[in-house]
Amino acid sequence: MKIAVFGGTGFVGSHAVEALVDAGHQVSLLVRSGSEHRVPDAVIWRRVTGDLSDEMALDAVLSDCDAVLYSVGLLKEFPKRGITYENAQYQGVVRAAAGASRHGAKRFVLISANGVKKPGTKYQETKLRAEQHLANSDLEVTIFRPSVMFGDPGGRIEFATQLHRDMVATPLPAVGFFSGFMPGRGQVLMSPAYIGDVTKALCNAFESPTAIGQTYLIGGPEILSWPEMIRRIAAAVDRKKWIVPMPIGLMKFAAFLFGWLPFFPVTRDQLTMLAESNIADPHALEELAGEALTPMNSKSLAYLKKAESQ
Repeated sequence: MKIAVFGGTGFVGSHAVEALVDAGHQVSLLVRSGSEHRVPDAVIWRRVTGDLSDEMALDAVLSDCDAVLYSVGLLKEFPKRGITYENAQYQGVVRAAAGASRHGAKRFVLISANGVKKPGTKYQETKLRAEQHLANSDLEVTIFRPSVMFGDPGGRIEFATQLHRDMVATPLPAVGFFSGFMPGRGQVLMSPAYIGDVTKALCNAFESPTAIGQTYLIGGPEILSWPEMIRRIAAAVDRKKWIVPMPIGLMKFAAFLFGWLPFFPVTRDQLTMLAESNIADPHALEELAGEALTPMNSKSLAYLKKAESQ
C-alpha cells in the first residue's frame, strides 16, 4: 500500500513511518522546510517539502497514494508564527481529506486524542471537529484516540523523556499533580501506551476492513497515577525522587499569571486536560496489535539512560 503521511517527523509519526515501511508499505511524506533531515531518504518512497496550507505540496504527496495517515498534533500554540490548533489539528485534516478524495486515496487513519470533546479546550475541540469532518466524508476512516504514549524519542518530544528532564533529572523535588485541594484525592490517572504497540496497531488497522468506521480508545496495560509514573521513570535511571503534592488549581493560577513567558512549562489548557481522566481499556490496543502489551517499567524505559548521561 502507498500511504501519504502527515506529521511523520514527530514522535508518533516517525515511529509510524518506520513501522509502515517495515510492514512493506511505501511512504510518501510531507515535511516542513528545514526538517528534511529528520527522515533519511533511504527509508521512504517519496518526500515532499511544504506545509499543510500548500495545495501543490498536498497534491504532490498524495499523488498515486492509496491511503493517508494524519499524525499532526501540537503541545502548544504559537499564534504569531501561525502555529495554531485550528490550523494543525482541524484545517490540516480538512485539506488532507479533500486532497485524498481528489487523488482517490480512500483509506484515512487519524491520530486524535483521548478525551476530545466540545465544549473543551481548543486542543480538544479541534481534534473533535477533525473527527467529525472525516466521519461526514466519503473516506474509509479509522480514528485512534490514544492516552499518553512513551518510547525512544529519537531526539523528539516524548512524554517520559519530558518528565525525566523536567522533574526527575533536576535537583528539585518532583511535582505530584492532583485535582481538588486535598492530596490523595483527585488523582491524575493515565494509561501509558508503548509506541511500538501503537504502531503495530496502526499497521494492522490499515490492512483490516473491520477497522473502517471505528474509533479506538488506545491505552496501555496499566492505569497509573502521576506519582507512580514519576517513580517508574526515576527507577529506570536508578534514582529516587521526592514528590511534592501540587493542586492543579494552584498551577493554573500560576499559568494565568506567567503563562505568557516562554519558559513557563505548561499552559492552562494543558493543566485543564491533566485534571481530566486520560485512561483507556487496554483491550482495543491489545486486539489491534495482536500481542500482549508492554508496561511502563525500567525495561521499556531503558532509553532514558541515554538522556541521563547527556
